[in-house]
Amino acid sequence: MSQAALPVVTPSPVRSDAPRIALLMAAGLVLVAVPFFATEYWVNAIVVPFLILSLAGLGLNLLTGYAGQLSLGSGAFMMVGAYATFAFQLRLPELPLPLALVASGVIAGAVGFLFGLPSTRIKGFYLIVSTLCAQFFFEWLFLKFPWFYNANSSATIALPGGLHLFGLDLNGPHGRYWLTLGVVALSTLLALNLVRSQTGRNWMAVRDMDTAAAVIGVPVRRAKLQAFAVSSFLLGIAGALWAFAYLGSASVQSFGLSRSYQILFIIIIGGLGTIRGAYLGAAFVSLLPLGLDWLVQHVFAGQVDAGVLQNVQKAIFGALIIWFLIREPEGLARLLGLRPSGVARRTLFPSVQR
Repeated sequence: MSQAALPVVTPSPVRSDAPRIALLMAAGLVLVAVPFFATEYWVNAIVVPFLILSLAGLGLNLLTGYAGQLSLGSGAFMMVGAYATFAFQLRLPELPLPLALVASGVIAGAVGFLFGLPSTRIKGFYLIVSTLCAQFFFEWLFLKFPWFYNANSSATIALPGGLHLFGLDLNGPHGRYWLTLGVVALSTLLALNLVRSQTGRNWMAVRDMDTAAAVIGVPVRRAKLQAFAVSSFLLGIAGALWAFAYLGSASVQSFGLSRSYQILFIIIIGGLGTIRGAYLGAAFVSLLPLGLDWLVQHVFAGQVDAGVLQNVQKAIFGALIIWFLIREPEGLARLLGLRPSGVARRTLFPSVQR
């Protein structure tokens, strides 16, 4: 009696992490080499804001991309971090700058926790309105009471004496760059560890279907509030860096509603639910104005009005947002092949899956 032929099982190919590691190492080398090769203009006007916007996008991506909670209050939490850092450095000058940044992030995280409480009851567009309240509330608060800006006649804030770290003067372009790079690198490491931990898995379970997550024992309420707190913590630090490492001085208008939209655009264009998406989106947002300027100078001989150019930039952003939401919800991370094709697709509205 002949034996039945056994089925041949072909093992699935193991995805190598070598290309990704090589890419990360190359990016790290480029970032380290920037101060030695780039001009002061590129460091001040391009690289530093790119890093800060990446950190802000990372904070919002943890909340929206990983935990599935929609928010338009990013500018408000950045504002809280900036004004808290100013208050610490003004009234506690002996407090080192790194501790002031961390303390400001904690305060922003606590504020995010409070404004995240409605997420335990509502979701979707209603949650967007709830977080939008934070934007308008803090714009009113920081303008209404002069104590927050030390009664400055221009209602702006700036660190007394500028940026200093353990006696080192960081007010130059390279000093600001190294401070920003160090903070962003540590924050990214924190985010990576979080999304790979049980906390990150809880966030993703809540994002995919909170009812099913509750059935299998995921603490849905705690997971949502943790996401709001961690996201606001990173946004608060990004706001402090935006005010003092990039702008030098800031006001409420520096963190208006347009800033919240910009951070949201970053994670949509870069890719929801991926750490690298924040960097890709921030790079796109930072380089698009340069590309348009180059196009105007070399193709149209500088004949396009600056106001028209700004409107064109807004139109391009709007068209790209619509295209990414419809055609590629995972943004540049999927288009550039930086996300495995077998991973479930993420959308801004998890209930609407293609």
